[in-house]
Amino acid sequence: MEKTNFKDYKVIIDYKIDKEKAIQKAIDKCFNKGGGYVIIPKGIYISKPIQIKSNVCLKLKKGSLVIFKKIKEWYPLILTEYEGVKRIRTVSPISAYEANNIGIIGEGILDGDGFNWRPLKKFKVTDKFFNNVCLKKEKDTIIPTNEGGIWYPTKSSFELAKAGDEPQPTEENLEKYKDNYDYFRPVFVSIVKCEKVLLDGTTFRNSPAWNIHPLYTNNLIIKNCHIMNEAYAQNGDGMDIESCQNVLIKNNIISVGDDGICLKSGKNREARLTPIPTKNVVIKGNIVYNAHGGIVFGSEMSRGIKDVYCKNNTFIGTDIGLRFKTQIGRGGVVCDIVIEDTYMHDISGEAIILTCGYELYRMANESRDIVSDILPDDIPEFTNIKITNLHCDGAKIGISMNGLEEKPINHIYFKDIYIKANEKIKEINTKDIYMDNVNIITE
Repeated sequence: MEKTNFKDYKVIIDYKIDKEKAIQKAIDKCFNKGGGYVIIPKGIYISKPIQIKSNVCLKLKKGSLVIFKKIKEWYPLILTEYEGVKRIRTVSPISAYEANNIGIIGEGILDGDGFNWRPLKKFKVTDKFFNNVCLKKEKDTIIPTNEGGIWYPTKSSFELAKAGDEPQPTEENLEKYKDNYDYFRPVFVSIVKCEKVLLDGTTFRNSPAWNIHPLYTNNLIIKNCHIMNEAYAQNGDGMDIESCQNVLIKNNIISVGDDGICLKSGKNREARLTPIPTKNVVIKGNIVYNAHGGIVFGSEMSRGIKDVYCKNNTFIGTDIGLRFKTQIGRGGVVCDIVIEDTYMHDISGEAIILTCGYELYRMANESRDIVSDILPDDIPEFTNIKITNLHCDGAKIGISMNGLEEKPINHIYFKDIYIKANEKIKEINTKDIYMDNVNIITE
């Protein structure tokens, strides 16, 4: 395979603007020659957004750090999908679209400069930290809330957030709101409609919103990666696998500010017009140190999630261990899930939760997607889920299940469960729940 050392393109190795588009030029050269490796040697590099193309593998040598610095001219607005529906976002720092046989590998570090994009909720940090951030940057960009306020890093993002309603995803609004570009935070790595994708060994950190977001992608492997965000990172998910099939997630280490390993498949009726479920997924040997949930299903699951096998995963210090979440309006079915050999320590909330009341329905629908009358297809379902050999040393609640009257949580099988918790089991609107050797120890 062709090996292109991108330093041939006079990359600027400091905080000056990368006028040469060095990494993208190397990718384009490699693509035009039929594919191969674009090798990034050790060193610190500032890069514009890049797009990986078919048959190209970005290989980061140990000691390399690529920072995708937030500069307005580099991040135009586009129409895309985020949180399960069509949205305005900026371009992502790293993207691939309809590309085949692509990869990001090697022991280098990719940094999304996320701290300069993200709002900061005051209750997530100390008063000293919050006040220092405000004094050093924009001190008058705080929106008051019941939790103490949300600080925005720029006046342009603050102004649109203060207005309240997110603009409709139209071509006209791309131009109208271009000066508010940083309100529309991108996912760090956007992989859309791709085939044969490998992420192996690389560190992905400091994302503007979600870290890794494969969408409508098949034959995907994410292994041996370090995926990192601060615990206060707003929407700082580790990976969100959405409407993807034939996926292996193996031996990754994750510590982030929102859900760790999350499976999704779109939101509400808009999503169900494109019937592509997430299915055939193996999640094995991962460690999640900090996250809202270790392995998460939903809440965007309207196209369905099925045929998932999880084994030998460890969660340390997450808010929740295994997290299944949805609500009325989503529709879709999460089913045929097998979870084995799960180990948890110091879980602040539930070791296991299945909830169909993730948010109040009237609060969860954007103005363009209001469902006035609930139809049968709007009712989501959790069914045929098997959880065995789970050990949890410390949680607030052992198992919590909160179903719907219209469609209770059903056919859930627990076997060989050992949990130390403050409370044992909470259960509403369930049926056909089987428990074999379930031990929840409370003080």
